[in-house]
Amino acid sequence: MVTPPPEHVAIEPIAIALRILAIGLGVFFVAMSLNKIAWLTNASLLSDRFVRWAPAASPGVRWYLETIALPTAPILARAIPISEFCVGLAFVAGLWIRPAAALALFLVLNFHFGTSAFYAWEFLRDGTGPPVLAAVVALVIGGRRLPFTIRG
Repeated sequence: MVTPPPEHVAIEPIAIALRILAIGLGVFFVAMSLNKIAWLTNASLLSDRFVRWAPAASPGVRWYLETIALPTAPILARAIPISEFCVGLAFVAGLWIRPAAALALFLVLNFHFGTSAFYAWEFLRDGTGPPVLAAVVALVIGGRRLPFTIRG
């Protein structure tokens, strides 16, 4: 049940801003997950990406792609879109925002590490890079007891 704050309690502008941020990020993560629906039935779509990324990757990232990501691609191809969808839904509904933000942070960091994005100057100008990372960190820190959320 969505529970707005009592009438006598003032809603902090920061809390409202974080709630709006959560909704916006939620829409983003749902859209990202819908873009990966085909992975649920075709894991090679993800493993093909890993194979394309590996030659240009730094040695540490290449090791990660070849040793961890490729062997687990059939699991990741299902876990990633489902996780992104659940994160997005949690953000939009206002349910478990801080745990969802922690999972989102892991997903975003893992993606940027796997693509070697952290090693490129362009990463700083990537809209899915610093802005999304900063937003999910803000929700990890301040995403508790926001207005217009579902409380357990």
